[in-house]
Amino acid sequence: MPIHLSGSTRVLFQGDSITAAHRALNDADLGKGYVRHIADALAVTHPGVSVANRGVSGDRVADLSDRWATDTLATRPEVLSVLIGVNDTWRRYDRGETTSAEDYERNYRGILRRSTEQGSRLVLIEPFLLPVRAEQWSWREDLDRRIHVVRRLADEFDAALLAADGLLHQAACARGGAHVLTDDGVHLTPTGHEVLADAWLRLVEEA
Repeated sequence: MPIHLSGSTRVLFQGDSITAAHRALNDADLGKGYVRHIADALAVTHPGVSVANRGVSGDRVADLSDRWATDTLATRPEVLSVLIGVNDTWRRYDRGETTSAEDYERNYRGILRRSTEQGSRLVLIEPFLLPVRAEQWSWREDLDRRIHVVRRLADEFDAALLAADGLLHQAACARGGAHVLTDDGVHLTPTGHEVLADAWLRLVEEA
């Protein structure tokens, strides 16, 4: 589905702490990360477009599903951008709490269906991991399955897909290593947020 940003288009970003980026939990705060960068750019190139951030730190896809009606559907976004999944992987390794790829896909498909039925156009951002500790490479086995889910869902729902995992790995190699883009393998540095924001803007312009 084509994405056209014009006039008073409402753009909503949903996800976990990577999207939240230290935002205060109110309707106006855009946080300090890639959403803020995107909003600042759109204010210049597409005046009138409104941007909202509803990312919540720690969320897994089931948490997103639980708050979807109030935090997403109620705002009736015309463009909806979603980044979710790394916590579904992370909790397996730090707390022993496993979310199967099948449950991840079922919940993710459910929230996307509810939004497309309302008319939202979708941008799906792959979850990503930039290992900075040797043991984090073992997380790839779990996360890669979630990345494949997002790719399937993007095709199923005719969404714009931001292949963030490969993009950020490529940027890390070009810029001197993962530590330039992330401190812990998951959360982005200011440079990492800039890279992700620039990629989102290019994708939406092409879409």
